Amino acid sequence: MPPDEVVEACQPPRGPAESLEAFVQRLALAKAEAVAATGIEGTIVACDTLSEVAGAVLGKPADAADARRMLEALSGRHHRVLTGACVWNHPHGRPRLAVAESLLEMAPLAEDFLAWYLTSGLWQGKAGACGFQDERLPLRLVAGSPSNVVGLPLELLRELLAEVE
Repeated sequence: MPPDEVVEACQPPRGPAESLEAFVQRLALAKAEAVAATGIEGTIVACDTLSEVAGAVLGKPADAADARRMLEALSGRHHRVLTGACVWNHPHGRPRLAVAESLLEMAPLAEDFLAWYLTSGLWQGKAGACGFQDERLPLRLVAGSPSNVVGLPLELLRELLAEVE
């Protein structure tokens, strides 16, 4: 199975009473389990990141129209970025799970900037249709880790790796 299909196959829907924190941990565990199912042994690291604004979860946009909707929802507002992380010494240990959370603020987006950003394609494959590493985006980190915002929470992974059996 190609890597993209493995990732898509392990993204179950969010349960009706499931917190966003529990959901991103479950997604990270599902990715780690998909890797383990290939027969690989050793330390597996898997992460999954989602954005949340005003109670709405923003995954990766399906197309430019979806990206526009997400960016308009983020424009001029604070939003959370949560990354579920799983570190697992497979098959000998047990999966270690945790969540990193960061808070960002996006300045209001002008229509001309929004049109340019959508045309650039920089939104593709990014939760919330935007990437903190995209220098032109008016995003400011209010709290948390910048590495979490780009989907690999280094500080959290360091802690989890220290616990690996």
